[in-house]
Amino acid sequence: MLDLLKKREFTLLGIIILLLIAVSLRSPYFLNIENLNDILNDTAILMMVAIGQLMVIVTGGIDLSVASGTALTGMSVALLNQHFPGIPILIIILISIAIGFLLGSFNGILVSKANIPPIITTLGTMSIYRGFVFVLSGGKWVSAHEMTDSFRELPRGTVFGISNLLLIALLTVIIFSVFLQLTRTGREIYGVGGNKLASLYVGINVKKISYLVFALCGCIVGLAGFLWVARYASAQNETAVGFELQTIAACVIGGVSIVGGSGTILGVILGALFLGIVNNALTLVNISPFYQMAIQGFVIIAAIIVNTLVEKRNQLMMLRRRSL
Repeated sequence: MLDLLKKREFTLLGIIILLLIAVSLRSPYFLNIENLNDILNDTAILMMVAIGQLMVIVTGGIDLSVASGTALTGMSVALLNQHFPGIPILIIILISIAIGFLLGSFNGILVSKANIPPIITTLGTMSIYRGFVFVLSGGKWVSAHEMTDSFRELPRGTVFGISNLLLIALLTVIIFSVFLQLTRTGREIYGVGGNKLASLYVGINVKKISYLVFALCGCIVGLAGFLWVARYASAQNETAVGFELQTIAACVIGGVSIVGGSGTILGVILGALFLGIVNNALTLVNISPFYQMAIQGFVIIAAIIVNTLVEKRNQLMMLRRRSL
């Protein structure tokens, strides 16, 4: 039990609990069930895409194109729904995942086959995908009245009081938790991030893994694109601008090593939840929007510093135990 409490995720959970208490003292409404439900729904898409980002970062890469991919997929399926309203919603979802898969695969091929560093590859595709959003839309938006009811209502629908959006996010968490922890390929993803050379020596196909993580991330991004435009009932050219930085922040706050090799889905979920709580709290306590971004940055840095210090302390304690 003591070792469990020393894990980095529990440190972050403690920070989140302290944050909840501190904000509730300033705004009693903060811990209202309705507001907590809003926080979960607001962070559901971030949690999903951050899982995709986790897989890429664990292999030693990074995907800066997730926001543009979300926008491109969202605009594509919104236009499809607008012009062909008879297409079943399940087919729309499958198409969104397929589009995301193609976008992610393009990143993966450039990284694994052309040996272009991930940060350079995705920096380029980030602009390419965003440009395609403007090309597809002609600079126009797809508004709520141009979408079908089934398209708009899917993420808002509920099952036993839980929104479909949260259920989809939960299903994503379960699927990829099982994949990363219980499958050989999942373990190979961590192996590649830990030591590429050693992975080659033990027979792991490093190029295949490098491609796979981008393709899987793309699938999640595609689904997120549909959920984003459906939930907000609007497909805009500026959809998800800056979202890639939030996914990276969720990973880093959640304890994912930026150089690869380590990180957990639980940590990423807590990191995303931390960001959602901060965003919600700043609005509730009437902080001026002009200060919110700066405050968010300081809070994120503080959380990372505390988390890192605790992790280093735990590592030192483990080393001392082994030396005794």
